[in-house]
Amino acid sequence: MSKHRASQQVSPTTRALLLLVVAMVTFTAACAATPQEATIEDIEDVDPARQWADQTLESLTLAEKVGQLFITHAYGATADSTEAGDVERNQSTHGVDTAAELVRRYHLGGVIYFGWADNLADPEQIAGLSNGLQTAALDDTGIPLLVSTDQEHGAVVRIGEPVTQFPGNLAIGATRQVEYAAASAEVIGTELRAMGLNQNWAPVADVNVNPANPVIGTRSFGADPQSVAEFTAAAVRGYQTQLVASAKHFPGHGDTDVDSHTDLPEITHDREQWWEVDAPPFIAAIDAGVDIVMSAHLRFPALDDSGTPATLSHPILTGLLREELGFDGIIVTDSLSMEGVRQDHTDGEVVVEALKAGADLLLMPPDIELAVNSVMDAVSEGELDEDRIDASVRRILELKHRRGIVDAPIVDVAGTKVVGSREHQAVADEVAAAAITVLRVSDDGFVPPTGPVLVTGVGDQTVGTLAEAITSHGPTTLAHASGSDPDANTREAVLSTAAKADAVVVVVRGVGGSSQQRQLIEDLVATGKPVTVLMTDAPYGAGHVESAAAVLVAYSDLPTSLRAAAAVICGKAEGTGRLPVDVMTAEASPGVLYPIGHG
Repeated sequence: MSKHRASQQVSPTTRALLLLVVAMVTFTAACAATPQEATIEDIEDVDPARQWADQTLESLTLAEKVGQLFITHAYGATADSTEAGDVERNQSTHGVDTAAELVRRYHLGGVIYFGWADNLADPEQIAGLSNGLQTAALDDTGIPLLVSTDQEHGAVVRIGEPVTQFPGNLAIGATRQVEYAAASAEVIGTELRAMGLNQNWAPVADVNVNPANPVIGTRSFGADPQSVAEFTAAAVRGYQTQLVASAKHFPGHGDTDVDSHTDLPEITHDREQWWEVDAPPFIAAIDAGVDIVMSAHLRFPALDDSGTPATLSHPILTGLLREELGFDGIIVTDSLSMEGVRQDHTDGEVVVEALKAGADLLLMPPDIELAVNSVMDAVSEGELDEDRIDASVRRILELKHRRGIVDAPIVDVAGTKVVGSREHQAVADEVAAAAITVLRVSDDGFVPPTGPVLVTGVGDQTVGTLAEAITSHGPTTLAHASGSDPDANTREAVLSTAAKADAVVVVVRGVGGSSQQRQLIEDLVATGKPVTVLMTDAPYGAGHVESAAAVLVAYSDLPTSLRAAAAVICGKAEGTGRLPVDVMTAEASPGVLYPIGHG
């Protein structure tokens, strides 16, 4: 939500009903001793979400209010799992036996799911876990949970098959069709909602202008701010047809070469660059009505010269996001277990400083008991005003009501049949096909129509899947995976297989100047066989494979992306994708080899 957001229109049917109500109210008032006027505007101004939030807020204790500020994880496939490993990990991490006990003890506002926490086995199990946790929350405060995960797709995907798998944002950006961002987000949201999740930590709104960025990369829609803005807004609208969306990582994580999971990055853009490069996607998300904006754990001296991480910065979260950009939704921290936010404060101080900076939701503190007690103590000691807590809780409660979570917290497990449906897979296939980007190809095409074609490179399963897909179009294939770091013996074995082939396709991922993958390509080119390179990640390494006869980019190693690439390689489809980022030469003083839009 934003101060720029258009007011909702009342339908003719609703207006007619309102007029009837007004007439009845007016008649009743005329008969009363003290007549009062009622208008359509008065009735339209009644906001059920605000009304419920205000009434609920009044009934909560301080501890229950504080609990609503926290989202964290718990271990187990069910809410009351008694598996010894789950109990042991819940005890060591949170001091409780079960996930349900965690929700009740701390009156949590939400939970987040992970595979490593044994939360994500299959759709039916996930739906059952969600229902069990919601029941625990309803039995405690009567307030349902925000149930979330990071299902960005591409590089960050928590729930695998049978959930429909999409290539990541960079692939979607390569399609140059914003409707694919909306369509994929709606499918993702539909499947998450069927499993009882009502929130996704997506989309990524960062503009990836740094090829060396270790944490964003293919998670971004690209390097052009306006294009990223359009795709981000479309994704927000798609997600929010089904659940709560979260644009991240404010004020922008796209120009870092440090991972904030392990250290504290610093953005060196000046304020004007921030407005031109980093801000547009967040402005677009706000104007699209995004529910939540997530902060980044990074320093941005042009926005706050104190060196305070953005997550703890009042000038950034309140001064910039709230006041200058007019965002009136929920501000959430990135995970408070990440090292980037823990360098200059204790874990107890971090949660208090985040609230003082303007955050509403506190994600995954390392110690939930310490975090909750630190906020309680800050209120009792006057460091935080209870009105400040109330403001955040009110936003959270309103969101839960507006998104239908209050009305329908429990899902029908039978509804998980929609997960991985043919219709959904067809959308993923269409997106993957539209993303395939041809950087270079000879006049003779990629491979001969009959083969044999050697398929080699990174990943046994990837190479096998691509070989099968190529064979389905006619050419015979020889599959010989080389791995990501092929030594001399491996390369010699691949060359021996290449002697039996008429052409070669090499799958690469993370190829660089000193990469053994690059050496393998050079060795194969030296055989005189035509070599095609298929890049299954970001295309930044294309400058290192210039010796190949052809290069194309799939941005993903999902089966749907490999099948789409095979169709292009065999001349059965056009590669209609366009680069969403610049690709530089491999020279010491690099220039642009392939610009944004090439393909």
